[in-house]
Amino acid sequence: MVKIADVRAREIFDSRGNPTIEVDVVLSDGTMGRTGVPSGASTGTFEALEMRDKGERLKGKGVLKAVSNVNTKIKESLVGLNPLSQREIDSLLITLDGTQNKENLGANAILGVSMANARASAGFLKIPLYRYMGGSNSYTLPWPFLNIINGGRHANNKLDIQEFMIIPHKADSFRKAFEKAVNIYHTLKEIISKRGYSSGVGDEGGFAPDLSSAKEALELIVEAIEKAGYKLKEEVSIGLDVAASEIYKDGLYHIDEKKFSSDELIEYYKSLIEQFPIISIEDGMSEEDWTGWEKMTKELKNIQIIGDDVFTTNPKRLKKGIENGVANAILIKLNQIGSLTETLDTIELAKRAGYNVIISHRSGETEDSFIADLCVATNAGQIKSGAPARTERVCKYNQLLRIEEELGNSSVYGVR
Repeated sequence: MVKIADVRAREIFDSRGNPTIEVDVVLSDGTMGRTGVPSGASTGTFEALEMRDKGERLKGKGVLKAVSNVNTKIKESLVGLNPLSQREIDSLLITLDGTQNKENLGANAILGVSMANARASAGFLKIPLYRYMGGSNSYTLPWPFLNIINGGRHANNKLDIQEFMIIPHKADSFRKAFEKAVNIYHTLKEIISKRGYSSGVGDEGGFAPDLSSAKEALELIVEAIEKAGYKLKEEVSIGLDVAASEIYKDGLYHIDEKKFSSDELIEYYKSLIEQFPIISIEDGMSEEDWTGWEKMTKELKNIQIIGDDVFTTNPKRLKKGIENGVANAILIKLNQIGSLTETLDTIELAKRAGYNVIISHRSGETEDSFIADLCVATNAGQIKSGAPARTERVCKYNQLLRIEEELGNSSVYGVR
């Protein structure tokens, strides 16, 4: 029987130049699985703890404590165990930590080991990672949500809404959909440059022009879609990530130098939906504005309402949302909950309740393409991985292209 022979971690750097953790799990036959753990900028209060060293080194953002936890306590507990028992491995790590939010070992340490173990196990079995996680019924290539204009915490500009995304939903394949997105992205760059704006990019590769309002950003995107030759809402639509917790102050929401109550914000969303081909809004209300979430979900019935900060990939918070009729979709981020099996359990809970599932990257990413395999493994049908630019974003899309090629005619594209 194959066993875990070694577990080791090191400090590397993410796409924002901040430290993060990389983990190797080595098996007794020499197979190794390696993963890098991402980090968010716009984070929910209820996310599992990302352990940072604090102090002066690297402005307090070092992860050497988490690295040490992997190389000592976690290694000592896992060496000699069967890596193919993923649920048992993850359960052991959670028990070893012993806290609700993984504050003793760090969610970044636990997740790194959990993901690396999955990759090592897939390598030992000589099967793709998505097959290891999802079995033989993994066949869906996702709609990509591509953040092509960055605002909020992801850019140094005036835009309060954090992400303006294009969704190429009508296509025969993931490749053709991604090609549409690439065409729109480059067309948008041309438009932005001709208007005299900077074509510099934000954290997730989207352009970060210093626009005056969300409406101006949406008008630019609509122009780019049409100029690239695609039909609005029929072929390509728009999604927003408002990241409302970041703009919620003193009981009001602040967008474009205006203040909104929850009810007024819903009316604002309605006006945007009437003017633009918006089919999805993420984090439209603050993480603790449950009343606002309930009303928004009831009144915006014909679009996808995604919960991110309100759920934080946590089954307890998702259950509360299901019971209260909050949102109709959930954003899934591995490092919000801190292990692979907990993530899979949350996805299963969402699907049983009829919620759509969107697998997501973080603003601070690595070259690891793990979430591409996770998306296919769970047949999620939707993925967020930023703009079609910068290798830490594109590596996820490139992995999906490889998976689609491997699946051949057995694959389908998009939400079913």
